[in-house]
Amino acid sequence: MTDTPIQKDPARSALLASQDAQSPMEYVTAAIRRIRAGDIGSLPIILGLVVIAVIFQSQNANFLTPRNLVNIVIQMAGIAVIAYGIVFVLLLGEIDLSVGYVSAVGGVTTAILLRDSLTNPALAWMDWWNVIPIALLITAAIGALHGILITTFQLPSFIVTLAGLLGWNGVVLLIVGDGGTVNIQNNVVRNLASEVISPAGTWLVIGVFIAFYTLLEFNTARTRRNAGLRAKPAPILALQVGFMAVAGIGLGYLFNINRALGPTAAPQQGMPVIAVLMLIFLVILTYIAERSRFGRYVYSVGGNKEAARRAGIRVERIRVLVFSISGLMAGMGGIILASRLKSVATDAGGGNLLLYVIAAAVIGGTSLFGGRGKVSSAILGALVVSSVENGMGLLNVSSGIKFIVTGLVLLAAVIIDALSRRRQASSGIR
Repeated sequence: MTDTPIQKDPARSALLASQDAQSPMEYVTAAIRRIRAGDIGSLPIILGLVVIAVIFQSQNANFLTPRNLVNIVIQMAGIAVIAYGIVFVLLLGEIDLSVGYVSAVGGVTTAILLRDSLTNPALAWMDWWNVIPIALLITAAIGALHGILITTFQLPSFIVTLAGLLGWNGVVLLIVGDGGTVNIQNNVVRNLASEVISPAGTWLVIGVFIAFYTLLEFNTARTRRNAGLRAKPAPILALQVGFMAVAGIGLGYLFNINRALGPTAAPQQGMPVIAVLMLIFLVILTYIAERSRFGRYVYSVGGNKEAARRAGIRVERIRVLVFSISGLMAGMGGIILASRLKSVATDAGGGNLLLYVIAAAVIGGTSLFGGRGKVSSAILGALVVSSVENGMGLLNVSSGIKFIVTGLVLLAAVIIDALSRRRQASSGIR
């Protein structure tokens, strides 16, 4: 009796092959293949930052000085925080045009309550630690209101948030009144944008962030292996963590350099407090977007709303919650921007803020078509926008040229996104 050869199941063989350990060379080859297919990730923005640095440094030697680089971080903080919320909205394929003036509502509410707590005995119990949450609850409720209007009446988010832009601008004008400016009379909030933590605290924050990033990456790889999926090879993970550690050490060194204006001036060393806040919100919102069930639902709704609905996802509820997040982050960004100016005026939330916030999210790589992007893209985009604005400011470029250049950068980002999507579709990558 002869043994019958075992027939191989092609599907099973392919599945087992996909679970084999992936070598570093295979991972690199696959990454190159994805880039050629249009999945370019953050590559354009990294190259763009290099080009921006070379151009402005060649025109003004002060651009890459430690003091100016820290100034760029401070300038981008408010834009980045508001853009975090915009990323969630764009992931749904929606838009929120009201965030500029919603951020002004957050800043004005904070300034008014802190001022009145000093003059009104009934409000004497208020301080920064309860005023800020009240302001954020108000702006989150505004975002929820927009979401409810959009979902209840099935209105375009463009129209609803455009109405919000006009309406909340009027609210800010009414609250501020004829005085034109409300000064922030609380030292904690007033100095939020100018305070720095100690050099030792700077290294502690960076060390915690690197440790968290390392734990997250290796835990993701372990989870994928346990699920029978291919994970990043250990050498690739070690290389990524090493790169992040080098970048963190570089930032720590940059923050801890003496940035005093002169040899007799008081030293200013350490990481800006608003940079710490920007980092904390980045970690929290990245976890929500990429690790939570809610985040997976957001990507699903943005990718295909009808398919998500048929899968049992409460689509309208997700949309309302996303607009609430947008309102919440707008409020926090408004407080940061108010702290930079030490006051809130009738023009708060206006000017180029909305342009810069949406540009930050889109330039960073978040798709306008929904379903693709990361919260971290907002911080990269805000870095580009603030670097361009800062560099042109050093060159004394007119406001008109600044708008033109920023608009061209935004247009280039949208074109790259459209071409990338088209190439991925033709390559079979979704």
